[in-house]
Amino acid sequence: MQIGLYIHVPFCLNKCRYCDFVSYNYNPDDARVYLEALEREMMYYSAYLANLGFKVNTVFIGGGTPTVLETGLLAKLLISARSYFCWSEETEVTMEANPGTINKHKLRTIRELGVNRLSIGIQACQEKLLQTLGRVHDYQLALEGIYAAREAGFKNLNVDLIFGIPGQSLNQWRESLYKIENLQPEHLACYSLQLEEGTPLWVAVESGELDPVSEEMELEMYNEVINFLTARGYQHYEISNFAKPGFRCRHNLGYWHNYYYLGLGPAAHSHMNMERWYNIKDIKKYAVQTMKGSLPVAERHTLTKRDVMVETILMGLRLTSGLDLAGFYKRFGQKVTDVWPREINKLINRGLLELTSTNLKLTEKGLRLGNQAFVEFV
Repeated sequence: MQIGLYIHVPFCLNKCRYCDFVSYNYNPDDARVYLEALEREMMYYSAYLANLGFKVNTVFIGGGTPTVLETGLLAKLLISARSYFCWSEETEVTMEANPGTINKHKLRTIRELGVNRLSIGIQACQEKLLQTLGRVHDYQLALEGIYAAREAGFKNLNVDLIFGIPGQSLNQWRESLYKIENLQPEHLACYSLQLEEGTPLWVAVESGELDPVSEEMELEMYNEVINFLTARGYQHYEISNFAKPGFRCRHNLGYWHNYYYLGLGPAAHSHMNMERWYNIKDIKKYAVQTMKGSLPVAERHTLTKRDVMVETILMGLRLTSGLDLAGFYKRFGQKVTDVWPREINKLINRGLLELTSTNLKLTEKGLRLGNQAFVEFV
């Protein structure tokens, strides 16, 4: 059985104002401790996956900002991961990167060591909006990062963009889309800003220091990105994701199909064999646990069949093609329409869902109001 591998690198130059992911300001000494602990975790799970007959099919190295690591430390991480999990040239290996943490030498090194897909977090093209988000780069630095990635041989680039930023206008969003599309990345992830409670940006909005973008404007921005990118040959294959033909993110498709995945590193999550678990968040506690020869698991949950069915429909409906009916029946021995007949009929009548002979999917209206559909299955 194939499985996705996620490796969490919990370091950043500076934490963005909207971020609630587990990350810490970069310190080389902490990074070395982390890498030693990570290798011990790799060693255990390499044998574990082999015993179960699982083979790593995609790798995603995220964060934090993986490319904040010095080139030598990044090389150590990649050499260890490839040694323990034996991926091939055909394996999709993605690494997240931020402008200001990449250069030609670092990019050439990771490309030579097997990273074949780079995901660059640009988020916006206007200086004021980048400052609002707490980004540590400007647009010129983002451009230099794209050019350096191409020079290093990357032929599969994703760019992350955010809309709904406080103070952002529709014209600014259009400008960002135009500038980034002009660079011809193979993939774009365009997300609506989520104001997570407790983050500095959430505090600024709650206190009235910043005015949030209205729901109506966010919807207009979402419509804009769909129309703009599909008119230019990008396939809108997931609520927030757009790809040129042949460049859909295979690792993320694994999540959306609710397949198994293994997460390594502090705070990383895993899903296998009717279980979900996540690791200890604190780097030092994570390292100490692995030094003891124990797994750094903070909490583990056994899933019921119903839990997995709910997760499968929620993730499947994120895809524009929707949930595969035959696949659901093969996996669970039940038709999705028998599990949720009332909910599905209600959403069809509201114009949010469409049932075909092969798929259950969000309508065009449903894509824009997805949360109203998802809540019915929780």
